[in-house]
Amino acid sequence: MTLSRKTPRASRPRVLVVDDAEGIRTYLANLLELKGYDVDTAEDGRRALALLEGGAGPDVIILDVMMPGIDGVETLRRIRKIDEDVPVVMLSVVGKASTIVEAMRIGAADYLNKPFEESELEATLEKVLEKKELLQERDRLATGLIPSSASVVWASDAMRRVRDLLEQVADTNVTVLIQGESGVGKEIVARTAHDLSPRRAEPFVKVNCAALPADLLESELFGYEKGAFTGATGRKYGKFELANKGTIFLDEIGEMSLLLQAKLLQVLQDSEFTRLGGNKDIRVDVRIICATNRRLVEMVEEGGFREDLYFRLNVVGVQIPPLRERREELPALIDTFLHRFAARYDKRVPILSERLTEAIERYSFPGNVRELENMMKRVVVLESEEAILSEIIHVDRSERRSGDAMRALLEEIEETAGEVPLREVGRRAAQEAEREAIEHVLHHTNWNRKQAARLLGVSYKTLLHKIRDCGLEPF
Repeated sequence: MTLSRKTPRASRPRVLVVDDAEGIRTYLANLLELKGYDVDTAEDGRRALALLEGGAGPDVIILDVMMPGIDGVETLRRIRKIDEDVPVVMLSVVGKASTIVEAMRIGAADYLNKPFEESELEATLEKVLEKKELLQERDRLATGLIPSSASVVWASDAMRRVRDLLEQVADTNVTVLIQGESGVGKEIVARTAHDLSPRRAEPFVKVNCAALPADLLESELFGYEKGAFTGATGRKYGKFELANKGTIFLDEIGEMSLLLQAKLLQVLQDSEFTRLGGNKDIRVDVRIICATNRRLVEMVEEGGFREDLYFRLNVVGVQIPPLRERREELPALIDTFLHRFAARYDKRVPILSERLTEAIERYSFPGNVRELENMMKRVVVLESEEAILSEIIHVDRSERRSGDAMRALLEEIEETAGEVPLREVGRRAAQEAEREAIEHVLHHTNWNRKQAARLLGVSYKTLLHKIRDCGLEPF
């Protein structure tokens, strides 16, 4: 696994490595410099603080917990007096249970257990650097240079009603279940619920339950002890511990396995859990906010979600309407995203053409706010509207044809007093689905028929026949 930097940056990020072990300093310096980072090193906390006071200005600090003289936690405290925002990644060792938790509470961005893999270092550095960019963007928002999507998302009547509900329960610790389609802004709602609560000064910890398989998700949530499983070379603190006194946001809760649901129910009931491989009960004071794009009521009926857990989570239910029902937000969201990405990628702020604006006003946005955000990012980065216009036209045409075909079938059923056989209904539905699949692949390959035939697993001749039968043509 090699280190990479996915986010474009104007200059090479600078890393300050602070560790009393010369071998680790040399290893990290060589590795990071090879991968495009500028690196400074310090053998102890005093030297690191001197570099910072001298204007070293690193983008991220990698700081060892166990050092002679000033240890890592005390060094972190002093770093925060010099620079409140620089992300600090702590290097932990086995047996230092309280120090990492304390470091995270002081303001460490993340931690790594020694020994660590390059892949772990890669993921951690990428995450904290991206978060730093977001914080810098937040500062620009605060000065009014860029409007905030978290503020304009409340522009519609529907979203103002959601915020009113959050304000009503702001002073309570009740669990909140946020439901809505993908991309509607469930995380913004969750963060707002946290910011309105008395826990606003404590951690807000997000966990995506769909991003990890069940066994890894369990260790992510509850942590593990050394030797709990193969590869567990040291203790890992779970997200519930790191969120103590604050809020934990469990995104995509509908993807959680039944086994983990039972353990989550225990935390809700008893406010305690055990780490994997451990036998000590750990008590936490955490408010739980969950979100899902799935219908949990139906999952309960089908046995895919525990009924008792559902009722525990759904104390306050929040339904987020899709963007197509909140169109009054579109102008402000578009302006926000265009200014954000123009600042991030050092581009001019584009002015959308009347053609694209009209297409957006008609578009149904199946991906909601996230889809709109990605569209505006591509407009800024590519400095062109053509790819977005092509996609919108493609989706609009597919939706129109699909809707027309279904309406025609329903009219036929009504006219014949329901004499259309169910088999015929299924045949036409399958035909329409095949048509949409072919059109999607042709659009993806820019109408390269040979490539489309390979992707669809049919011969070139068969595809030509189907294109003709479906009446498809390039646009």
